Amino acid sequence: MKKLFIAVITVLGAYAAQAQGVDFGIKGGANFANLNGADGVNTKSVTSWHAGAVLELNITPSFSVQGEAIYSSQGAKVNEASDIKLDYVNVPVLAKFYILPEKVSLVAGPQFSFLTKDTKDFKAKSTDLGLAGGIEAKLIAGLFVQARYVAGLTNINDNEAYKADIKNGVFQLSVGYNFF
Repeated sequence: MKKLFIAVITVLGAYAAQAQGVDFGIKGGANFANLNGADGVNTKSVTSWHAGAVLELNITPSFSVQGEAIYSSQGAKVNEASDIKLDYVNVPVLAKFYILPEKVSLVAGPQFSFLTKDTKDFKAKSTDLGLAGGIEAKLIAGLFVQARYVAGLTNINDNEAYKADIKNGVFQLSVGYNFF
């Protein structure tokens, strides 16, 4: 997984260095994650973190495509058992529509996630597919803020003894900085 993360960052960085109309930056922030669909199990959201790199390709003044490589800690608190902690490398590919030119945008698109760490008591699948949507505001001097929700689309439960259809759900608040 580390090799994939490094390869994505290297390719995105090399492309950004040669392209015009490209913003490259970093971001990080808080996750408010839960697992949805765990029938008969009382889960509560867990607060955790995410951090990584952002690459925005400006297509027109009002539309961009944004890719990210983000390390994200997710999971849920479970009252009847030990808490579930799942760490992923998330790769969202987002369509970005500016509602205020160069300031405020709406984002939406798929997110591909690769499991890097699992809790002993829960067996999760190695990949996840989600749908992300949110809003971003560019502040001053490259600084930006984001709010986003990612709804899991695929069942992440790989435990054959427990047949529930369990999906990730994560609300993210981020602060970032674009270098160029």
